[in-house]
Parts: sequence; structure tokens; C-alpha cells
Amino acid sequence: MKTAKRILICPLNWGLGHATRCIPIIHKLQQEGNILLIASSGCAGELLQQEFPTLEYIHFPGFSITYSKHHSQTLRIVLSFPKIIYYSFKEHFVLKKLIKIHDINCVISDNRFGLWNKDITTAYITHQLNIKLPKHVKIFEKLTWYIHRYFIEKYNYCIIPDNQQSTLSLAGDLVHQRKLPKNAFFCSPLSRFSKSIQNTSTKFQSNILIILSGIEPQRSILEKLLLQQLTKINQKAILIQGLPNETKYKKNIGNITIISFVLHQELQELINNTDLVICRSGYSSIMDLVAINKQAIIIPTPGQPEQEYLAKYLHEKKFFIAQQQDNIDILKGMEESKSTKIPDMKFYLQLPF
Repeated sequence: MKTAKRILICPLNWGLGHATRCIPIIHKLQQEGNILLIASSGCAGELLQQEFPTLEYIHFPGFSITYSKHHSQTLRIVLSFPKIIYYSFKEHFVLKKLIKIHDINCVISDNRFGLWNKDITTAYITHQLNIKLPKHVKIFEKLTWYIHRYFIEKYNYCIIPDNQQSTLSLAGDLVHQRKLPKNAFFCSPLSRFSKSIQNTSTKFQSNILIILSGIEPQRSILEKLLLQQLTKINQKAILIQGLPNETKYKKNIGNITIISFVLHQELQELINNTDLVICRSGYSSIMDLVAINKQAIIIPTPGQPEQEYLAKYLHEKKFFIAQQQDNIDILKGMEESKSTKIPDMKFYLQLPF
């Protein structure tokens, strides 16, 4: 029988994806009898507090990024990189204090570089071993890979939420382009949803379900563009704004129902009862869609190379239909999605400790 551990879960607060994929890990560790603490900030922290209201929560901010209103994020990414490194070392020293105060003996960091510690077990979750850069600075991708690998190998484990077999990979070159780190551990894709839950209800039925997330201002820009199209087509739609830090509200505009935020149980009900999902091509969203085999139009955040790569890669594999934000055609995407096919994948979630 395993000895119960005091485990600190620390997701990056860039959108909601890093937090949502921690949900199945938290459930598994709870079932094993461990004592869990959550440390984050912003919308990621708010989401996990709502999902796990009984767990101790520690406000632990990291580096926050904002995106440009324009398509290219190149300058912001380049200018932000030194700050990311600075904050990584800063949070490393903050973690030392948290370990002593809260008697932590294990840390799971989702894409936060600085949360290693030589005295306890630490694990780093990432699906992006190879960080994609915009074409203007693509020459620095290998350097970025070396820097990322430096931080990864500070941890005991690098947990990769993907399939080890490259032909079954959801992340593609993000994981399999270069040699894996020595501490790599494939845990299988992660999802907060379960295919075994196939609940249907007329209360939640829709033709289109839009799930928004991501960093501002691009989240709001996409919401505005989609609402403009939805008001012109005869389809029942539900739009989830992805705003967990807002007071929950629901309003109707014609054939569109707008909801500020829902927890994962209700969200799966909404997905089960819709014909088509529209969302960003973030990796956590991709894993959720694959887990319950749901057709979707995926729209990458403009100038975000990781999402642009995933959208192109998964469109070419005919898993999903990818559209660009400045060229969205919902009705065309609905028709084209009928020819897509998501492979049946096992989500078994293994952890190395």
C-alpha cells in the first residue's frame, strides 16, 4: 500500500488548458489517498477552486502573458522570454518556502519551469517538448529546445500526456521531433471527460457548442466573430465564454444561449448533446474532444505557433476541421466535419510515482 503524500499541484495560468488537464490527475491522486494542495492564480486557479472547493488553495502567481490584437505574436514572444526565465528562477525560490510551510513532499508542475527541488519528488507536465516559434524567429527553435530541456531535466520526471508511439501521437512534432529527455514518462493523453458517460438531455441539446478559452484579447475577438456568424444562420447554439472568474450568468440572444462558465460535468453534458463543437486548437481541448469522440472545428489563436501547428497537423490527419480566425465559415465547417474520423484511443493515466 502506498504511503499518502502531500502533493502540490501547480498549473500554468495561460488560459484554462493547463488547469483542466490537471483535473484527472487530481482525481487519481485523491483516490489513492493523498493529500492535495493547489497552487496557481488567475483563471486557472479560479477554475480548480471551483472544481475542488474542499482542497487547500495557495495563491502562487507566475509570469502572465498577453497577446497582441494583431496576427503576429512574434515580438511579444521574443520580448517575454527573458522574463519567463527570470520568473522561473523566482518561483523556484518561492517553492522552497512553500515546501517548508506546508510540509510538501511532491510537486507536480504543469509547464511552470521553476518548480523543481532536489529534496523532494518533482514532476513536470508538458506536451510541448519542442517549442514552436513564429517563422520570423524559427532559427532559434533549437536554442529554445536546449533551454527547455535544461529546465525539464531539473525534475525527477517529465510527464508527457500523449501516446509514446509516434503514429498514434496527438501532439506530433511537439513531442516526437527530437530526442526525448532521459526522465520522459508517457502517461497517455489526459482528459477530464469519460466516454462511458453518454448522458443525453433535451435541456442541453444544440446544433453547435462553442467553447472559448485562452488569453485576451484573442478570446474576446473570437467570441465577437462567432456571434456575428451565429446570428445569421438558423442553428441552435450554446456559447461558453470560459470566464471562471466572472459571476456565473446565462443569457439568450435569439437562437444563441451564452453562459459565462460551466464545470466539467455540465460541460460534458453539453458536448454529448451537441452536433458540433467549435473551440481553439489548444492541446487540452484536443484531448477532451478525442476522449469522447466529438467532431469539431478547431481555430488556432492567431500568431500562436503551437496551436497553428496542431490545427494543421490534426486537419491533415482528418481528425478535425481547422479554420483560420479571419476566415471562419461555420456552415462549411459543419458539412466538412462529416468526413472527419477520430481514432479510438485509450486514456489510461499512469503516473511514475
